[in-house]
Amino acid sequence: MDKIEQIKEKIIKLYQEPGYYNTSIKGFKVSKRDEPTELKKCFYTPLAILLLQGSKQTIFGDREFTFGAGQYMVCSVDIPLMSRIKNATKEKPCIGLVVELDSYLISQLMTEMNTIEYKENSTCFAGADADDDLINAFLRLAELLDQPEDKQKILAPMIIKEIHYLLLSGSLGDLIKAANTKGNQYNQIANAINLLKENYKEKINMDELAKSLNIAPSSFYRYFKQVTTISPLQYQKQLKLYEAQRLMLSGEHNAESASYLVGYESPTQFSREYKKMFGNPPKTDIKNLAKV
Repeated sequence: MDKIEQIKEKIIKLYQEPGYYNTSIKGFKVSKRDEPTELKKCFYTPLAILLLQGSKQTIFGDREFTFGAGQYMVCSVDIPLMSRIKNATKEKPCIGLVVELDSYLISQLMTEMNTIEYKENSTCFAGADADDDLINAFLRLAELLDQPEDKQKILAPMIIKEIHYLLLSGSLGDLIKAANTKGNQYNQIANAINLLKENYKEKINMDELAKSLNIAPSSFYRYFKQVTTISPLQYQKQLKLYEAQRLMLSGEHNAESASYLVGYESPTQFSREYKKMFGNPPKTDIKNLAKV
C-alpha cells in the first residue's frame, strides 16, 4: 500500500461522514466530500492542501486550476477565489488535508535556511505534484490523529515545522517566501490585507493606507490587484459580506443584524450587494448553504 493510500485509509476510518473538520492538532484540518459541488466564491487563507482522492477545481482571477490525488496547492495570502469539488462519490470521496501556514514559523525557517532567494514574478496561489518527503510528513501527521494527547502535543509541532520546511524548499516555495520577505510588494500587500481584515468594518481611506505602508497610492492599487485580482475597496467589501454570511450561518443573526455588525448602515444596501456577490438574497443563500 502506497503512502497516499495509507493516509486515505486512516482519514476514512476517523472521519466517516462528509464535512470540513478541525482536528485535534492545531492548524491541521481535514476535508471530505462525497459529491461534486457547484463553483462557489470563497476566501482562502494562507494554507497548503494535499489531495488524497478526487479532484478540485479552483479559479483565481483569469487562471483556472484542477488538482487531483497526489497533488498539493499553496495559497500564501488571504485571497478571494472560486472553488468546487469536481470529482467525488460516496464510494470515492474527495479527501484533502489542510495545513494552515504559520507566518512566525515561516520567518523562523527562512532565517535558519541557507538561502531565501525567490523569483520576483511569484504568484500567491499555485499547485504541484507532491514529492515523497512531503507525503511522508503528512502521513506521520495523520497517524497522530488517534494517538494520546501528550504524544500529539510533543510530535505534531515538529511535523508541522517539517511540512513548512518542505513547502519552503519545494517547487512552490517562492510563493511563501515572497509573501513573508519584508519590504517587497507581496509582503506589503500581505500587510495591507492584515490591516483590512482587522478593520473591515471601518471606512478606510485607501490612499492613507498605502502611505502608512510606504507605498505610492498608484503602486498600491496596482500591486494589490496583481496579488488579489481585485481592488482594495472590493476586497474590503467582500470581507464584510463573507463575515456577514458566517454570522447568519451561525443561526444567531438574520440579514439585518448581520449587516449592522459588519459595518453596513443600510440593510437594503447590504441585501443588494450580498445578492450581487453570492447570486441569491441573504435568506435564500443561507437556506441553501445550510443544506450542504
